[in-house]
Amino acid sequence: MRPAPTILHLDMDAFYASAEQAAKPSLRGKAVVVGGLGPRGVVATASYEARRLGVHSAMPTAQARRLAPNAAYLVPRFSLYRTVSDQVMELLGRLSPLVEPLSLDEAFVDLEAGGTADDSASARATGEGLRAAIRAVTGLSGSVGLAGSKMLAKIASEEAKPDGLLLIEPGTERELLAPMSVRILPGVGPATGDHLRRAGMTTVHDLAEAGEAELVRLVGKAHGHGLHRMALGLDDRPVVAERDAKSVSVEDTFDVDLHDRVRVRAEVERLAVRCVERLRAADRSGRTVVLKVRRYDFSTLTRSETLRGPTDDPTVVREAAARLLESVDTTGGVRLLGVGVTGLADYTQEDLFAQAADARELAQRDREHHAPAAEEPVPEPEADNGDQLAARRWPAGHDVHHEEHGHGWVQGSGIGRVTVRFEEPWSAPGRVLTFRIDDPLLRPAEPLPLVRESPDYSSWPASLPKSRSSGAAPSGGGESSP
Repeated sequence: MRPAPTILHLDMDAFYASAEQAAKPSLRGKAVVVGGLGPRGVVATASYEARRLGVHSAMPTAQARRLAPNAAYLVPRFSLYRTVSDQVMELLGRLSPLVEPLSLDEAFVDLEAGGTADDSASARATGEGLRAAIRAVTGLSGSVGLAGSKMLAKIASEEAKPDGLLLIEPGTERELLAPMSVRILPGVGPATGDHLRRAGMTTVHDLAEAGEAELVRLVGKAHGHGLHRMALGLDDRPVVAERDAKSVSVEDTFDVDLHDRVRVRAEVERLAVRCVERLRAADRSGRTVVLKVRRYDFSTLTRSETLRGPTDDPTVVREAAARLLESVDTTGGVRLLGVGVTGLADYTQEDLFAQAADARELAQRDREHHAPAAEEPVPEPEADNGDQLAARRWPAGHDVHHEEHGHGWVQGSGIGRVTVRFEEPWSAPGRVLTFRIDDPLLRPAEPLPLVRESPDYSSWPASLPKSRSSGAAPSGGGESSP
C-alpha cells in the first residue's frame, strides 16, 4: 500500500455502446446494444439507457431483445474501438511509462513513476485532466479511480461510474470497503459469493471480522489468505507495463450449424486471415497454429501444428489451419470455429516464402490424393437465404458510403434490401433510405473519427500540478471522495 493515491485506474464508460452513440447522432440518449445478433449471440456492451431496462453484458441477445425490444442492436466495429483505444492509451502513456492495459477500454497507470502525482491534490488534478483530455480527443467519457493500490483504484473507478472520479484517501480504505458486498473484491464470483453468504458473510466487513483462519477453512489456503488481505484493503501488486500476450486468436459462432465441408473450410480460411490481421496489428509472429472446432453436440476439439519458425504470413497460417481441419470429423454439424496462433515472437522466419511454398505443395498433394472420381460431383457450398446473405454483407451498425448520399450506417437488412441512415458523428440525425443489397452505388466504408478536429495534446500533461502546494483541479461531474 502506498501513502499517496498515485495508482490510477481508467475504465471507459460503456465503451462499445458509447462509441456507437458518438458515431451515430440518431442513437444518442437511446438504448443501444452491441454484440452478436444471431440466435446464439450474446451482448458485448449495453448503453446505460439499455442497462436501465435490465440488459447487461454476457446476456443472450435473444433475452436482451425481450427486455428492450426497441433498442438498436448493432454488430461490433472493432476497427473503430481499437482506434479510439489507441488514442486513449497514448494519453495514458504521457502520464507515466508504467501503463498496464487490461483491455481496449481499461488500464492501470502508476502516476508516481511518471512524476505526474505524488499526493492527493496532484493525483486528483491528473485524474481530472485525463478525463478532460479523453473527452476532447475521443468525444467519450471515462471514469477514474485513484488509490494507493490497484485493487482499490479499480473499485474506485467502478464506484465513480458513469463519468466520474473517486479518490480513496490512504487510511480510509477499510471504512470505505466495510459496507460493500463481498462481490466487489477481485476473485469473488457468484459461486464463492454464494458460499460465503451461506456462512453468514455478505459484506467486506464480515470477511475482515471472520479472520484469516476462518476464511482459509471456508475457501482454501491460497484463496482464504488473499481474501482476508483484500478485506483489510491490502494489495501490493505493482503496475506492470508489459502484459505479453501468449496467443492471438479469433472465433465465430454460427447461427445455424454448418454441415457442408466446403463451407466449413472456407470459414476456417477466413478466420485464419483475420487472425493474421490481428497478429500483424500487434507486430508479432507465431510458430504454432491452433484450430478450434465446437461440434453440434457442444463437444470441443482442438488441433495444432507447429511450423519451422515464427510467421505472420496469411498463406502459411491459412493452409496450416486447413490441414488441421482434415483431421476433424464435422459430419454432424459445426456450431463454432476458431483459429489461433501461439508461440509468439517479434520476428518472422527468414525463409518465409519457402515455408509458404512447402505448405502449398502439401495442400496440393492432399487435394490430389483425395480428388473425387470424374463422375463424382463436387459438393457445393450450403445455399444461404437472402436474409443471411444480406446480414453478412451489410452488418447492422457498420459503415457504408453511397456515391450520391454520402456516408451512413446500416440500420438493418433482409429480403434483398438494406436500410441505411445517412449521418456523420458531427451532423444532425440523418435521413433513412433503402436500397437493393447489390446496389452498385453502395459500398462498405471505414469508420469516421468520432471527433472532427481533435485538439493538439502534444504538450499535455506538462501543465498539471505536481505537488501539494499546487492545489487540486476544479471538481467535475461525478467527482467524489470518501
